[in-house]
Amino acid sequence: MSRSSREAHPRTFSHIVGFDDFPFARDHRGDVSIVGTIYSGLRLEGVVSGKVQRDGVNATRVLIELVRDSKFGAHLQLVMLQGVALAGFNVVDVPRLHAALGVPVLVVSRHAPRPAAMRRALLERIPGGGAKWARVERLGPMEPLAGVHVQRVGLSLREAEAVLRSTAVNGTIPEPLRTAHLIAGGLGAGQSRGRT
Repeated sequence: MSRSSREAHPRTFSHIVGFDDFPFARDHRGDVSIVGTIYSGLRLEGVVSGKVQRDGVNATRVLIELVRDSKFGAHLQLVMLQGVALAGFNVVDVPRLHAALGVPVLVVSRHAPRPAAMRRALLERIPGGGAKWARVERLGPMEPLAGVHVQRVGLSLREAEAVLRSTAVNGTIPEPLRTAHLIAGGLGAGQSRGRT
């Protein structure tokens, strides 16, 4: 569907997976667990989980495999991410994720972005940080939308707003991400904490 056609006839997304990572200690090295919650409308249909390396480079591959290899993969219409990186600075290649799965990807952040701080951290502290920062830059700036900030690939701003408004029923964070955050906190730290 062309961009102009999408604007005239925005799609709706009823089958969504939202990913978040488990909490981890500041000095932790190695793998960090991640969880994905699969929703059909506002009904939780299933959960997938995996591991990605702290500050590593495998987040995109792991997400592709988790979605593609799950029993839910064939029906999913949208991937949501709680930020563009998992496990610290394991930056997701969002266009590659979109191309591999053939579904749109919506990156959601509660807070306004701080690109200068992220760039400095990547370039000064993270091996391969230049390539990771280039991935972030390719996505373009985050857009304020429906009380959060988003980056998107494969869906229009109007479609992104519609899916946020239909899935964020307990605040501004969409249910797939809110639930993934609660599960990750509960399993990773013994109880969920912080705002969802």
